[in-house]
Amino acid sequence: MTTTGTDLLATHRERLDDASKAIRGRGYHSAFPESPSPRVYGETAAADGKAAFERYLGTTFPLETPGSRGTVITEHSPFGIPLDIAYPRTVEDGLDELLEAARSGMADWRKAGIDARTGVTLEILARLHKRVFELANAVQHTSGQAFVMAFQAGGAHALDRALEAVAYAYEEMNRYPAAATWEKPAKGNPIRMEKTFTVTGRGVALVIGCNTFPTWNSWPGLFASLVTGNAVVVKPHPLAVLPLAITVEVCREVLAEAGFDPNLVTLAAERAGDGLAKPLATRPEVKLIDFTGGSEFGEWLEQNATQATVFTEKAGVNAVIVDSTDAFKALCGNLAFTLSLYSGQMCTTTQNLFVPAGGIETDEGHKSFEEVGAGIAGAMGKLLGDDARAVEILGGIVNQAVISRLELAPEYGDVVLESRAIQHPAFPDALVRTPLLVAIDAKDEEVYGRECFGPVSFLVKTADTAESIDLFRTTVTEGGAMTAGIYSTDPKTLEQARDAALDAGVALSENLTGQVFVNQSAAFSDFHGTGANPAANATYTDGAYVASRFRVIQSRRHV
Repeated sequence: MTTTGTDLLATHRERLDDASKAIRGRGYHSAFPESPSPRVYGETAAADGKAAFERYLGTTFPLETPGSRGTVITEHSPFGIPLDIAYPRTVEDGLDELLEAARSGMADWRKAGIDARTGVTLEILARLHKRVFELANAVQHTSGQAFVMAFQAGGAHALDRALEAVAYAYEEMNRYPAAATWEKPAKGNPIRMEKTFTVTGRGVALVIGCNTFPTWNSWPGLFASLVTGNAVVVKPHPLAVLPLAITVEVCREVLAEAGFDPNLVTLAAERAGDGLAKPLATRPEVKLIDFTGGSEFGEWLEQNATQATVFTEKAGVNAVIVDSTDAFKALCGNLAFTLSLYSGQMCTTTQNLFVPAGGIETDEGHKSFEEVGAGIAGAMGKLLGDDARAVEILGGIVNQAVISRLELAPEYGDVVLESRAIQHPAFPDALVRTPLLVAIDAKDEEVYGRECFGPVSFLVKTADTAESIDLFRTTVTEGGAMTAGIYSTDPKTLEQARDAALDAGVALSENLTGQVFVNQSAAFSDFHGTGANPAANATYTDGAYVASRFRVIQSRRHV
């Protein structure tokens, strides 16, 4: 007997209800265990997942794409192992066939209703969770994340963010009744009408994946669009195809088993340089676009894909203001990890550290500007001093463009901490670099006022904390930011920083000295991005992120 979408919703109802409670309460919640421990997932799970990943190497991925023309091999591992995986190649003259196939199943998907679509989507997440070790290996060897980070950010946390989007969508879609009787008093008998209200997808949704976080950044939009009734075309970054190919494979498998057209989710892989995103994004069938990446192309989408609602997460200049602290050693340790994690290749990593020229007051006495820099540099040196430990924090450099920026950055100012190459003990061909810290003056805004993506941070010497706050407000307002932080023991300074963050439209973290870091966000509680500054026009995840992915269309008749 075929399992229906409503049956699947019953199976996963507790997970959905728990997620819905979490987004209303904003407390801690995680639906998918983040520890890859054998005690959690079983003794063979890690080995089985690695073996599943390795079976893809040097093969053609078992996936069909309507309108594809041959295959394409584009990925290479930042850890140096050969991948050589071939995918169906989507080209511009095949888009008619691809989009026609994507749209063909939308009517049945709409008729299935909210509960059925939600059940199918939740089952997809459950199946992806069963393959989390396989996905972690795929994320590791396409993005350069170390394995544990790939497992957490690319697996468990990405699943949480996807579930969060589904929970928001379920609540928004159920905001309206499916049917209502309208009765207006009149002379004689009242006027009575029966009305139905149907949640209807907008059309084809396009998800444009990124190289660094192929699942974490793609799954919220993918599942928000799918559950609200849209077909989804997934166009991965050419250097990070495998995690999204696995995702599409699972989506198609579950859709087909539940009696729906598997072409509701398709993969559009391209050769680097094909430029497929532009013609695909401007097709009239495409009504929704999710993009994570550089500002230039994000702004192009916002300005040119006018037939679609576009959700973008772009570049920014994340900042931390250092004013004073009652825990200097812990401050340095927290910032050291923040700047080092995944070699700074996160949209949330701090780039600018605003420090007064006269130094700061601490629990260890007054610290000069130079001593603050030395303290942070020393903590980074200690954190990354052992190469075997360091590579599990740093991961690998994702592409050559990051290396180019890293090599150029010392020219901008005085090097406080040099970057060094590290030999990975398990992957001798891996490209690993420690972060660079450069001291510059407040007048050098042309340097720190633009994003320098990768393991590069600037220690910006300001006249005082008042100037630090002003520069923070200006750079974020103009250049955008995903995160911001402040260290201060003065309540008035903290209040000024909060006001500046509200003015600039960026989330603020205050006095982080423990095991929470400014570049991390927790699903169901923290909003990732605000949509209130140039770094992003949307947030993961709130009602606005899902509500515009569908329309409620009514029909009415006299009773």
